[in-house]
Amino acid sequence: MELKIYKDKNEVAQHFSAYFSELFKDKSTFHVALSGGSTPKVVFDVLAADFSSKIDWTKIHFYWGDERCVPPSDDESNYKMTMEHLFSKIDVPKENIHRILGEKEPLLEAMRYGGLLEKNLPSQNGTPQFDLVILGMGDDGHTASIFPHEIELWDSSRNCEVAVHPDSGQKRVTITGKIINAASQVAFLVTGSGKAEKVKAIIEKQEDFKKYPASLVSPDSGNLIWFLDGDAATGIS
Repeated sequence: MELKIYKDKNEVAQHFSAYFSELFKDKSTFHVALSGGSTPKVVFDVLAADFSSKIDWTKIHFYWGDERCVPPSDDESNYKMTMEHLFSKIDVPKENIHRILGEKEPLLEAMRYGGLLEKNLPSQNGTPQFDLVILGMGDDGHTASIFPHEIELWDSSRNCEVAVHPDSGQKRVTITGKIINAASQVAFLVTGSGKAEKVKAIIEKQEDFKKYPASLVSPDSGNLIWFLDGDAATGIS
């Protein structure tokens, strides 16, 4: 595990964008799973503003680690957020964007998207392998859309599952633990003081840290990097 701690969300976005732009320079094709949330939104703005002409977007195929079961026009859609903050501002081929169809029946879509990963991604010991999975973490320690109350979804044999938000009851399609841990690289983007308690518990392996899905992220490659701002890293020794 590698920790990178920066002053604020904007510095995290700048440094992550530079890291991202270097990852695929020697690759002809690069498969990345995106995250939703406020920190990726800032990252997408930086990528669009500062790296639009520096990256060969034709090499990159974009997927999502999770998506809310809403239409792509809905303000809660991770796809819509990415389209507004990144895709509409860069020259990326439409066929390189592989969205989760949040408007479809959730279980059928989870099966379809899991099959798409099988078809499009290279295999690592029988599991589809992303070059990079970008993750966020909630105040409750969830990651992708695997929440503490459904932590058993992490160990699913399926590539994708249907998750339920513990408060709103909203359904979501999410990749599972085996997909996350099969990735060549996994990067957490975590900012804000609301995350500090769980960040400390997970990184320092304190208390009941294993009840937080984010603690189960441990890629087989060993390539795990946390991008944190000062607020999220407050509690780390």
